[in-house]
Amino acid sequence: MTQYHRPIARFGETPTSQSFPLAGGLCWFDTVALHTRGGGVRCIPAGDVPAEVLDHLTRARSPVAGMDMSGPRIMGILNVTPDSFSDGGQFNAPDLALAHAQAMQEEGAEIIDVGGESTRPGAAEVQIAEEIARTAPVIAAIRAQSNVPISIDTRKSDVGLAAVEAGATLINDVAAFTFDPKLAAVAAEARVPVCVMHAKGSPETMQNDPSYDDVLLDVYDFLSARIDAAVAAGIARDQIIVDPGIGFGKTLEHNLTLLRGIALFHALGCPVLLGASRKRFIGTIGGGKEATDRVSGSVAVALFAARQGVQILRVHDIFATKQALDLEWAIGGAAIT
Repeated sequence: MTQYHRPIARFGETPTSQSFPLAGGLCWFDTVALHTRGGGVRCIPAGDVPAEVLDHLTRARSPVAGMDMSGPRIMGILNVTPDSFSDGGQFNAPDLALAHAQAMQEEGAEIIDVGGESTRPGAAEVQIAEEIARTAPVIAAIRAQSNVPISIDTRKSDVGLAAVEAGATLINDVAAFTFDPKLAAVAAEARVPVCVMHAKGSPETMQNDPSYDDVLLDVYDFLSARIDAAVAAGIARDQIIVDPGIGFGKTLEHNLTLLRGIALFHALGCPVLLGASRKRFIGTIGGGKEATDRVSGSVAVALFAARQGVQILRVHDIFATKQALDLEWAIGGAAIT
């Protein structure tokens, strides 16, 4: 029976003598929750974890796109689309997009994620030429002004290639190379890191009554398989980021289950990215009919994820997130000895 190892992450306390660092960062663990399909969950001492799994859980992550992975990094969202759920139409003119990218960097974004196709529930597919026309000029303009890492948020190989040629340094695929497998070859040839995300179905259909046997373990297995596929395509394992895909073919309870168990994904041995900013479940739980009313809830989720060792936080609200993280790290980090 397959076993899954979720570290019980702790932060802001003095580690015990039986503890291990989580992914080489300031979080640590001395206990692991052992999940089995149909067999529930039980806790074991971290020292009882198999050596290979323990190595995945503890080993410091390699830098990605020039970013140190020992603490949480902020990815700023730049949607150059007319219809994204939170900011559609606000930055789909090149001058507005460039100005927003510069503002996000000033507020503390360490990587800019540029997307030219909305992946909100119900969104229709954008033609390749249109997606390139939206994204490549913006990426080139940002690159002309800054050395900031730039991610291209796309499912399509032609779009990814145009973005890399324009100056993108990471490919972020919400379909994890299942929509267009040639995108993995583009990344391998260009030697750029990638992020593979779990999504159940396409944006058009993903929220039509999604179901799982066990959402946490099903998403883990999917990401494990997509890591193997990326490695087979020639991408170095230490340059692969994983994203559980909050809101992509998930109900509210699925999202909460993934967040509660997000430390499980450290067992894949890759940096973990979380993109929950302003999503609907935040408004459902905490109030906020409009996406822009969900800033406080988004920051709360980001802080929780950071305390679980998540390395990359994909957010709309850069300053609010960075301010909260800076305070959390100043308070909690001071207690680490």
